[in-house]
Amino acid sequence: MNQDKIKAIAARMKVLREVCDCSMDAACEALGIDKDTYSSYEEGLVDIPVGFLYSFASYFKVELVALLTGSEPRLQDFSVVRAGRGLKVNRNKPYSYMNLAYNFQGKKAEPFLVTVFPKHERLEQSSHEGQEINYVIEGRLMVKIEDHEVILEEGDCLYFHCSKQHGMKALDNKEAKFLAIIIA
Repeated sequence: MNQDKIKAIAARMKVLREVCDCSMDAACEALGIDKDTYSSYEEGLVDIPVGFLYSFASYFKVELVALLTGSEPRLQDFSVVRAGRGLKVNRNKPYSYMNLAYNFQGKKAEPFLVTVFPKHERLEQSSHEGQEINYVIEGRLMVKIEDHEVILEEGDCLYFHCSKQHGMKALDNKEAKFLAIIIA
């Protein structure tokens, strides 16, 4: 994400926390994060992991898209997202996310098309609320959940508790794509 987008998300986080009359200490405790890290997120000093944003949005009972864009979803009965037209959440990390139901109100799950770029030596891990389904569409992935490593190939599916530290790495020096569905 570029710095302007990070700053805008950070400002929305701060306003939401304050409107909910929640202290920074209380938010940190509820979200399981240390105060220095949280403060760096809320001040817009660093890139904010999508997993944390999902947990933040869930805790404060807002749609993730509202936190990302400042706009509330409007559709109630159905939503169609045409190929390549999801809400892009591009990151400086080895992942790129595209939200595939960004305009649907009251979602019980967050579907993303995730691209994992090759040639990243360090495996980034995170955790957040809920459960997650990953279905590999293209390429091969090494998925690490806590201390367990699993190799997934096209057509493979993984279901897990995302409260566990997890991360993905593209294999074979090629991009990998998977459908990630996060269930609250």
